[in-house]
Amino acid sequence: MLHGISLGLASAAPVDGRRLDGLARVVGAVEPEAWTEHLAFVRGGGLELGHLAAPPRRAATLEGLAANVARARASVGSVPALENVATLIDPPASDRDEPAWLADAVAATGGELLLDLHNLHANAVNFGFDAHAALARLPLSRVRFVHVAGGAWIGDDGGRRRVLDDHRHDVPTPVFELLADLAGRAPNPLAVIVERDGDYPPIERLLGELDRARTALAGGRARVAA
Repeated sequence: MLHGISLGLASAAPVDGRRLDGLARVVGAVEPEAWTEHLAFVRGGGLELGHLAAPPRRAATLEGLAANVARARASVGSVPALENVATLIDPPASDRDEPAWLADAVAATGGELLLDLHNLHANAVNFGFDAHAALARLPLSRVRFVHVAGGAWIGDDGGRRRVLDDHRHDVPTPVFELLADLAGRAPNPLAVIVERDGDYPPIERLLGELDRARTALAGGRARVAA
């Protein structure tokens, strides 16, 4: 699987054609099972943010997203699975919540959803909504790929604690609980990836996280069978 982080598909600005051409060459050489990108923007107004920023959840963003995904399809030959992003700032000028935004994004592009459960968990904690209730509202028949990861608690000047999605910590229990819930609801086979970008523990601990993910999947599927 090829995983992109810099196209900036969820933007009113057209995606960079040179980036798409380069990606198309890599996809042609590697022939991956799928390629993925984030529902985010990384540049605007001539500025490079260097960060996956959550876009305003509104109709204008959906129009830009659909146009950019169409450009990607024309260049690469296929549509990316789109990943929900974590954010510490609730996107201003939004007119819908995150579950509605994700459902609308999938509908507008005709693609699949790469569901990052730690991103969902972090946003739920930081903005005060129920992650399991949000999960139930997603187009789960379009979920084929799943990310699980860990983050860290951080504080702000007002003493409020929030979850930072940094991929440098163990996957927390609430994320495995979300994975079991997803497995009990989603009709498709799920390819689950444990993400870790630094502070790597002994391999036995990472393998233990894989075992917890397998257990969560099996438990969720078993509830359906029961």
